Amino acid sequence: MSQPQGPRPLVEPRSTGDRRLDALARVLAIVDRLRAPDGCPWDREQTVASLAPSLVEEAHEAVEAIDRASDRHTAAELGDLFMVIALISKVAEQENRFDLATVASAVAEKLVRRHPHVFGEVQVGSSAQALANWEKIKEGERKQDQEDASALAGVPLALPALQRAARIAAKSISAGFKWDDESGALLKLREEVREFEEAYGARKRDPERTPERTAEELGDVLLAAAFLGHYLGIDPEKAARQSLARFEQRFRRMEGEVGARLRSAPLAELMAAWERAKAATAAR
Repeated sequence: MSQPQGPRPLVEPRSTGDRRLDALARVLAIVDRLRAPDGCPWDREQTVASLAPSLVEEAHEAVEAIDRASDRHTAAELGDLFMVIALISKVAEQENRFDLATVASAVAEKLVRRHPHVFGEVQVGSSAQALANWEKIKEGERKQDQEDASALAGVPLALPALQRAARIAAKSISAGFKWDDESGALLKLREEVREFEEAYGARKRDPERTPERTAEELGDVLLAAAFLGHYLGIDPEKAARQSLARFEQRFRRMEGEVGARLRSAPLAELMAAWERAKAATAAR
């Protein structure tokens, strides 16, 4: 009768002398072990498709850690994101689709190809010129591959709306569709606010009117604000997250002051408590 086998320790990869390569090799050895026949049942059940949502979740957690300016948490969350990439690549390798070497080689070739001002003879005088060259090269690649060759191509539909708006703004501006400076973008935002007010006023006068135009105009306001953010060097997605964090902090403080009367207290009392919460948090 065979005896049950005990746990098998990880076989540590041989050191290369480079801490970065040694750490990456250790992660890959762990992922290989997890996907082995006697590895982790959960990891062995995963597919490329089942792991895809984890990419989004881990990326958002990494962004949150960066926003908190916590190097320790940022490093940990980036590690989780790399682990998901390594695991997806291992699953694909076992299905004879692609492997991590394919992934790494593709991005290495792309970086060299899209940085001719670093690895070639192209001269640029600013980051804006470098970005414009990058977009032109991407456009040429899409034409060569017979893909969508629009200057706006390549922005994932699944991105959060404000983040996607920022990317669309950057691409359209890089393509030459731009104001001379931020004053033009600010005037456009004011124009969209006026159009929203007109749509809102029409709906107030006639409640039977469909709300589609009001929603469209509100969307245009948000889009114009995102475009203005690009001219000012402000990431609209990050700005919205920071505003939400401030709102939540102030609301919770107001909630703690008002207590159980929150749902029944007059608006004037709530606003007074809100202003006190705002003053208290701003003083920090």
